[in-house]
Amino acid sequence: MRVWFRFIRLHRRVSSAISAELKALGLSIPQFDLLSTLTEREGLSQQELAERLYVTKGNVSGLLDRMVEAGLVERRALPGDRRSNALHLTPKGRRLAEAGIGMQRAYVNRTLGSLAPADLADLERLVLAWRERARTDEPQADASADAAPRGTSSP
Repeated sequence: MRVWFRFIRLHRRVSSAISAELKALGLSIPQFDLLSTLTEREGLSQQELAERLYVTKGNVSGLLDRMVEAGLVERRALPGDRRSNALHLTPKGRRLAEAGIGMQRAYVNRTLGSLAPADLADLERLVLAWRERARTDEPQADASADAAPRGTSSP
């Protein structure tokens, strides 16, 4: 459990540091996640974006509305599909995304970049192994959540 708690504390510390840097750009972490995801692949539907961000379509809806209103993202009609839009960065949204990516790159270089190459390789190997175990555990988590009686929540 000690490793787990250290990981959680590290996650909080890293998230706090990145959040502070993004705040200087006027972005929250969720806003940056949305923008950076669209730098990887523009033209996503709202559903595809939600899946890439590991959130529900409803969760991304309000965030997306605010980002469209701020002139960072635009919705474009998809030919032949009146219910969906393709999401694209505006020039302002792209500039902010690239600035945020640069900030993250600098943070990673200051922290992870100072590790010895062999240590970094070991860390990557361990994180990938942990990720794989977490992925294989997902159906069990879904099954136990489905098995919880109504009105209660599973841990």
